[in-house]
Amino acid sequence: MTLVHEPPVGHAGPPADEAPPKAVNSLLGYLRTTSHKDIALMYFLTSFAFFAFAGILAMFMRAELARPGLQFLSNEQYNQLFTIHGTLMLLMFATPLAFAFANYLIPLQIGSPDVAFPRLNALSYWLFLFGSLTVVAGFLTPDGAAAFGWFAYAPLNSATYSPGVGGDLWVLGLATSGMGTILGGVNMITTILCLRAPGMTMFRMPIFCWNFLVTSILVLVAFPPLAAALFALEADRRFGAHVFDAANGGAILWQHLFWFFGHPEVYIIALPFFGIITEVLPVFSRKPLFGYKGLVFATIGIGALSISVWAHHMFVTGAVLLPFFAFLSFLIAVPTGVKFFNWIGTMWRGSLTFETPMLFALGFLVTFLFGGLTGVLLASPPIDFHVSDSYFVVAHFHYVVFGSVVFAAYSGVYFWFPKVTGRLMNERIGKIHFWTLFFGFHMTFLVQHWLGIKGMPRRYADYGPDDGFTTLNTFSTAGAFLLALSTLPFMYNLWHSYKKGRIVKVDDPWGFSNSLEWATSCPPPRHNFLSLPRIRSERPAFDLHHPAYATGGAIEQRATPELSS
Repeated sequence: MTLVHEPPVGHAGPPADEAPPKAVNSLLGYLRTTSHKDIALMYFLTSFAFFAFAGILAMFMRAELARPGLQFLSNEQYNQLFTIHGTLMLLMFATPLAFAFANYLIPLQIGSPDVAFPRLNALSYWLFLFGSLTVVAGFLTPDGAAAFGWFAYAPLNSATYSPGVGGDLWVLGLATSGMGTILGGVNMITTILCLRAPGMTMFRMPIFCWNFLVTSILVLVAFPPLAAALFALEADRRFGAHVFDAANGGAILWQHLFWFFGHPEVYIIALPFFGIITEVLPVFSRKPLFGYKGLVFATIGIGALSISVWAHHMFVTGAVLLPFFAFLSFLIAVPTGVKFFNWIGTMWRGSLTFETPMLFALGFLVTFLFGGLTGVLLASPPIDFHVSDSYFVVAHFHYVVFGSVVFAAYSGVYFWFPKVTGRLMNERIGKIHFWTLFFGFHMTFLVQHWLGIKGMPRRYADYGPDDGFTTLNTFSTAGAFLLALSTLPFMYNLWHSYKKGRIVKVDDPWGFSNSLEWATSCPPPRHNFLSLPRIRSERPAFDLHHPAYATGGAIEQRATPELSS
């Protein structure tokens, strides 16, 4: 339900002689821009392009697995596809997409004209882009792209077993892209700590800013060990350094280094999207956020624990202390449970409305809950021994990553699209998009839990006709194509709404938004604010637009006036 109202008394709208923000409309302009809003859009479009490409690779894999026998991919080609699919989805889609939201929103939410280091921000993007293109350029080499998995376990990552140039391009591309991510993390930490507006104390910041602050700290902890491991791997491959020789324990050393990065990376891509959900739920519940400080401390707890549980990916190696890492893996469910409790508490007895952003937020809650519950199962070593390297783990991982990233990202796009463009997205098409995505996703991955329990191993291009996997694989593939189809209404909605969407003439088209970006025009001016409202709580925009309710409390549901067009 969308509310459009007149700007309240005291609103600082753009004066008559104020020029609208100048859009970048040329390739040269994008090459030299340092505006946080332009760079955010570049991050978004680039990451979505990699999302689409990785999705196409996934469709090839699911088509291959629909029936037993090799249909149209060789084993080597299948290995290349799942390697690049995983790499792109995690490091070239989810991570930069989080930076897309952060680049656009954090300066607006803390009342800053830009990020702390605009030129470093641009450099971070170009490093990400060049590194990502280097990874996928492996498909253009004679031997194809890297084929040792996105985790690159030794000795498969060595020049002996992966002699092609594609493996070297994967290593160098990840190192380059990772450097951009590290610089972006430094920039965001500095921006949040140093550029907050007067009155914006740490405990008045939006939860999204808190989540990205913890995310950026995790980036500084997790990505340097990955960079060190990648440089050592390239030294092995090209100069015979023997760092990761299996005979010297190098295979286990690689796993320790990689998963010390890999497990925090799961939360690096999850925490920003937790923040998006936390911004969306109060608006469509017509209530203040329940348990603000509890959510902040839960975020800090997740960040701290995430760097201590890396070896739960290594239970079956026999080289880690099972009780210690199992206990910590169980323990990380506690702050995550606090978040779920507070999200449900925010909606409890609220005046809920179900616009598209809210639907995707609820889809996130359902999907991520499945992933969290199976994660608790996998934290138990006996269960992990049984389903390790099976499709149960594939299903769990996609419920966690897709559930947290994609559902929350779509919620954020529909929620902030009016702020970015000054136009609303089409609700009817948005709901079609949601339901096709929701059913397509669960059709694809829910049955994979049962495939894993029945013994189907992951990363195999084929299975036998008598293995009992055919029916569930066929069903999963049908769901995957429905999932892919769901992207089409979103792309059409994005284009159509940008060109012909209903125009927003107020700061807050949703009517009950909380954070500071909703106290400036849609779209914002070049330096974000012409004047800042007084910041007295974590809900400055709500306090400005609804002074009678500034002390907190739910707002009763109202009829929706028609939008200006």
